[in-house]
Amino acid sequence: MNSEAVITPVVMAGGSGTRLWPLSRRLRPKQFLDLLGEGTLLQQTLARLEGLPCTAPIVICNEEHRFLVAEQLRASEIGDTCLLLEPEGRNTAPAIALGALQAERAGAAESALLLVLAADHVIQDVEAFQAAVRRAVPLAAQGHLVTFGIVPSRAETGYGYIQRGKALDAGFAVQRFVEKPDAQTAARYLESGEYLWNSGMFLMRADRYLGALGQYAPDMLAACEAAIEGAAADLDFIRVDAEAFSRCPSDSIDYAVMEKDPRVAVVPLQAGWSDIGSWSSLWEISDKDQDGNVLTGDVIADTTHNTLVHSSHRLVATVGVEDLVVVETKDAVLITRKDQDQRVKLVVEQLKREGRCEHDNHREVYRPWGKYDSIDMEARYQVKRITVNPGQKLSVQMHHHRSEHWVVVSGTALVGIDGEEKLVAENESVYIPLGATHYMSNPGKIPLELIEVQSGAYLGEDDIVRFEDLYGRSR
Repeated sequence: MNSEAVITPVVMAGGSGTRLWPLSRRLRPKQFLDLLGEGTLLQQTLARLEGLPCTAPIVICNEEHRFLVAEQLRASEIGDTCLLLEPEGRNTAPAIALGALQAERAGAAESALLLVLAADHVIQDVEAFQAAVRRAVPLAAQGHLVTFGIVPSRAETGYGYIQRGKALDAGFAVQRFVEKPDAQTAARYLESGEYLWNSGMFLMRADRYLGALGQYAPDMLAACEAAIEGAAADLDFIRVDAEAFSRCPSDSIDYAVMEKDPRVAVVPLQAGWSDIGSWSSLWEISDKDQDGNVLTGDVIADTTHNTLVHSSHRLVATVGVEDLVVVETKDAVLITRKDQDQRVKLVVEQLKREGRCEHDNHREVYRPWGKYDSIDMEARYQVKRITVNPGQKLSVQMHHHRSEHWVVVSGTALVGIDGEEKLVAENESVYIPLGATHYMSNPGKIPLELIEVQSGAYLGEDDIVRFEDLYGRSR
């Protein structure tokens, strides 16, 4: 690798994957899950950069996920990261443009190399991945838009393909990009040896990408430039101008740039890559027992073969089954044959149509100050178990339609009600009348655990009037 080459990672952590439901939800999609017991996919993506000559990564995420991203970076002790917030998803081409413009805004040279990665991929051989990045650096420095093509191991119909052309110093010119093929076409691609899976990872100069975007999608570039020009710092985040970004067309980098530009190169990659696009793909890459099973959590598997069972909260037992996926969460259970698991997204679509909440979030909901679990709920009451992290504080707020009782289970709460503060210790309780201005914080060094009982005519999360919030939330 050129000793002067410095890489700016741009990690795309947006998206709300549905194919790993019920574990993956809109507000906690797969990039924020620990699926292999080695940290979340986002944490693994950033960890595999160690050893490469990188500047601080730029992580691009949905505004709704901002505190989740920040907490995962804090938990894995990943510092010096720029968190760039997208007001709404506009696909990969605008997201990468925001990353390139932000890199320049932060002082990177126009010719800085951007390593564009998805936060929800698995790469098992980090050494091979880094070697491929190093091989790609001279091509990118010379002005090629470099993509990484996965050497196919089977006739896969779930990925797009890249047909390689003439050989270059460290890779190949790209002859063409092709859509997801049918089974017969995929088998022909595999047999030819000329095709690679399209990984969606790239290495390219910032100025080269922005120049190509200006040539092929000028409206997109203009909207992204205006969004970055109007960006403002918000706590530890950089929030781009929402109005300007709303004018940005939505398109993938493949359609917007890569399929049109004459100088696109591909570097082959064999590194145990997977985008974990289904439960069966997770089964394929996971360690298995002697019966071919992948068992996570409290599971008893009797005469069970080639099956994935994921238990989150209770005992799951299987008897006399094979080739299944069984996933248990607090509020939903999925059972499907492995060869039918692509239809899980249809279940999610039905949940949306019916106005249900199980596609949106788990029963256990994470907040910047901690989390809560809705234990029980009926027409006029709701019971929650609340965890407040040390040193954190809930917003100063009031409710129009409900009163609350708080019972401290462990730790100590500092509670304010209508201007009066008091400490509430373990086994003590406090009452919050309807309409009272109140807040709660954890002044201690251990998590604060309490039970909250709400009662009233309306118990929705939108019955919160915030007067003051450490995390910049208005709702």
